[in-house]
Amino acid sequence: MDERPKHLDLDKGRGLTVQWADDTTSFFSIEYLRKMSPSAEARMLREEMAKNPLTVLPAGAGDRQGPLTVVSAELVGNYAIRFEFSDGHSTGIYSWVYLREIEPPSKPGSKDGSDR
Repeated sequence: MDERPKHLDLDKGRGLTVQWADDTTSFFSIEYLRKMSPSAEARMLREEMAKNPLTVLPAGAGDRQGPLTVVSAELVGNYAIRFEFSDGHSTGIYSWVYLREIEPPSKPGSKDGSDR
């Protein structure tokens, strides 16, 4: 299966809409993308929280002023995208394969999996 998207639409305050080569569409909210960052630090935190829901978050987590947004985004070769978030996080590289793996489930009544 070709995992490359046909079209990307980023609303920096809302989320990323991906139209895939198989003509399905996925929507990833900004908060979800940040939570599911593929960076080593974020993966370790998710693993720790899965083992122990009372895990203490790192200093600075949740200290941001205003809503979480994407400050910038850049394509990484032809296999991924990287975001810089308003909380300063910018180390995760979201491959097309990874985005497919973390694709949020479709909401009932939604034809394309987005929450629009």
